[in-house]
Amino acid sequence: MPPRQAQAEASPAAQPQRAQETRISVLRGDHTVPLLPDQPLTSNRHSLWKGVLLEKHRVGAVEIPEHEHSTFCLHLQTSGPVEMDWSTGGRTGHLHTDAGNLIFLPPRTRDSILWHGPSQRIIASIDPSIFVQAANQLEMKQLPDFDLLWSFHDDQVRLLLTEMEREASSNWSTGPLYGDLLGLSLSIALIRKYGRVPTAPPPTTGGIAPAALRRVLEFIEANLATEVRLEDLAAVANLSLYHFARAFRHSMGTTPHQHVLQRRIATAKALLRRPGANIDAVANATGFADASHFSKTFRKQAGITPKNWQRQS
Repeated sequence: MPPRQAQAEASPAAQPQRAQETRISVLRGDHTVPLLPDQPLTSNRHSLWKGVLLEKHRVGAVEIPEHEHSTFCLHLQTSGPVEMDWSTGGRTGHLHTDAGNLIFLPPRTRDSILWHGPSQRIIASIDPSIFVQAANQLEMKQLPDFDLLWSFHDDQVRLLLTEMEREASSNWSTGPLYGDLLGLSLSIALIRKYGRVPTAPPPTTGGIAPAALRRVLEFIEANLATEVRLEDLAAVANLSLYHFARAFRHSMGTTPHQHVLQRRIATAKALLRRPGANIDAVANATGFADASHFSKTFRKQAGITPKNWQRQS
């Protein structure tokens, strides 16, 4: 695969997946079909994540005929063991894999798979534009090439995929900012570890300039009741997404998501002190999806339910 220029805007073929694309799909002949025919146990098809589709499957002994990928495809096996045959580009292989095994296939890969037994797996389809964006954040002049990886282990990638699946199974209750951070972290990890990069990306040190940090914190306070996206905060600070996330943590000692959550809980406590405060109204005013999500998060952060906290205040 020839090197590609890491431009700020991806080509039309590499735009983020459209809302109607609700399944991880591949090209088989002249038809676009789901990669796995069965319905997923978990899917993020209705989430606010951009350019990333995620599915959790229970796969039986099944053959997946030859197909072509238009996106980066990442498999995490979560049960096993299982025997697997793979074929691509005239090459074949036989593997014995277990829980924790990963598969990584770049766009334009043509392959077929035969699983000889049952397994569970989390599969992520990542639009190439997400990798272009990550390369830009790393200040790379080119998007690196990637080799096919049919069997490898990586604790960081495994934990990120597992957390993304947890978010999907909980109806993305933590919100889009956390999803942005997970997607950015995953794509940067894959580029750093498995991209064939000619030179190492420059290190990033230091925090956000005081004036810029003040603007960011003011923006967060003004938008606690609405969605706060990582790209919005980075734009306020006039930094790239990658540099902003690192610099914010350096300045504040916490991630942007954790800071926003802490401010939402602190604001909720102030609102709960008001006479006649309603849990649903407080949840809505502090940006939570609903009262149930608010109560669970509040209890996790404060060690007590909102109602009990309200009674004791």
